[in-house]
Formats: sequence, structure tokens, C-alpha cells
Amino acid sequence: MVVTPTNVRIAALISGGGRTVCNLQTAILEGRVDASIACVIASREGLSGIDRASEAGLNVYVPRQDDYEEDLQRLIRECQPDLICLCGYLRKLDLHPSWHGRVINIHPSLLPRHGGKGMYGMHVHTAAIESGDEFSGCTVHFVDDQYDQGPILLQRACPIRSGDTPETLAARVFAEECIALPQAIDMISRNKVKLVDGRVEINAACEVGRGSL
Repeated sequence: MVVTPTNVRIAALISGGGRTVCNLQTAILEGRVDASIACVIASREGLSGIDRASEAGLNVYVPRQDDYEEDLQRLIRECQPDLICLCGYLRKLDLHPSWHGRVINIHPSLLPRHGGKGMYGMHVHTAAIESGDEFSGCTVHFVDDQYDQGPILLQRACPIRSGDTPETLAARVFAEECIALPQAIDMISRNKVKLVDGRVEINAACEVGRGSL
């Protein structure tokens, strides 16, 4: 049985350079994901990701800082997304009950390794190297009320090589992120994924994605 893909409207939240959301937009334009990015919401003004996403033709908004959470939720509601993607978003998201099971995050490690509050960016890659790990990678997971602890949807691994620096490892992990996030959203768009009692179940009867993923 092949499930007919459903175009998934995405609200993408960013706190940095916006490379993740722009990579996702490229995957969408290439037909590898049946989705559309309805809006990009940046956590503050001045982020380089704002310009990068705007140059990619995406609508970008910044919540008012004096009532951030309320305005963030307003922007998300107006965007009417099917799915909220945290694409390098560093603030803890106050989950509205209606968003349960509709928010995913991509984290630059193989969770549960090197996750939690304060573990982002180069902090993660430094920890992976200093811990003597043989592998790192990325994790796409559903978001709950704890940092990096929601049910895991997809992981991709890469080796940690002798002589790696946080920067060289970050580049290798990001290459895996560029595959993992579009693939995870493609699975969601094909109704291949569901949450059952806090666990991810994969419907193996469905066709997995298109293209070279």
C-alpha cells in the first residue's frame, strides 16, 4: 500500500544562520519532500538566518521581545502549520496542547548522547570529541517539555576521525542533517510515522520517500 503524500505546511523556527531551513527549502524545491515552508520565525532581530531565509524567498517574522511567548504563539497560529520544525532554535518552546505530536527538532548528536540544556552548536561537537566517542551524527525527534528528550524519529551517524576539531566534525554532522530532516518530514508527509504511548511507530507498509535520500 502506498500512501498518497500530503503537502505539509511547515513553520520553521530559527536562532542562528538559517542553513538548516534553507537546505530544507532546497529539498522541497527539488521535489524530495512534499511540503512547503509557510513561515520562518526567528528568535530575535539581527540573526544572519533572517537575511538568508528572506533571500531564499521565505516569509520571515520575529516575535515581539516584550511578550515573546504570546506573540510567538500568535505568529504560529496565523501561519496555520501542520508541522513545526525547530531548525537550530535555541529557546525552550512552550508547547501548546494542540501542538503535541506536531513539533520536531533536529539535534547535532546521536541522542541521548550530548543532549540537554546548553548542548548546542560547537558545545555538542566538543563534548563528542572529548568523550572519546567513535561516532557522532544527528537526531530528528519529536519535541516534549524537556530539552532533547522527545521520542526519536530518525538518526544518521558519521565517524569521528583522529585529529577532528569541533569545526571539522560539525561540517560532517551537518552533511547528515541535510539528509535527515528532509527524510523525516517526507516520512511524516506520507503518514508513515505515528506516536503511540510516547513512542514512534513506523508504518513499514508505506513507501519511504522519493529521490536519492
